[in-house]
Amino acid sequence: MIPIASSSRVYTSAQSNTLRPYLNAVRSTLTAALTLENFSSQVVERHNYPEVEAGNSQETLLQPLLISRNESERVLIEPSINSIRLSICIKQADEIERILCKKFTRFMTMRAEGFVILRRKAIPGYDISFLITNFHSETMLKHKLVDFIIQFMEDVDKEISEMKLSLNARARIVAESYLVTVSQVFHNPSNHTSSVVRKTDLEHER
Repeated sequence: MIPIASSSRVYTSAQSNTLRPYLNAVRSTLTAALTLENFSSQVVERHNYPEVEAGNSQETLLQPLLISRNESERVLIEPSINSIRLSICIKQADEIERILCKKFTRFMTMRAEGFVILRRKAIPGYDISFLITNFHSETMLKHKLVDFIIQFMEDVDKEISEMKLSLNARARIVAESYLVTVSQVFHNPSNHTSSVVRKTDLEHER
């Protein structure tokens, strides 16, 4: 168990170093985009909807910003006058990571109320989305909101990597125990045959 934990720490440390420029770009862009103000709807009187969600007034929507590390890792920031929608595409290198990512994001979105700014459903093409409105920026600290998003992006990669390492370790243990059982059967076929015969006799007696 010690070598596995050690390799996990080295892997996450190296991953964090390579991820740092990407996270810094997201942090600076999100900080610059978080200039929200209270803005009433131009369609419905005395209502205040997140314009990035409603999309009724094109003049209240700003240019979307896409920050991409590679084909599988990217962040889409969609700012508007009173809200920002941030969507994250998490790295999924193989089928195992795709399954783990799907389970992880489903677990998070089912508890969206506890995260306040988390959307229950991500926009198409992305794994998870956040919605920050002017009410959030008025009641919460701006830099803390940005820190939460960056910390989430950093932790989700670590969580999926650690779950994958744990899953591979458990699969290796199961495979080894199965191979030991099979090898014992092939080395002592008479004992295995006699045990099968005894079990069959007991079933017939019942």
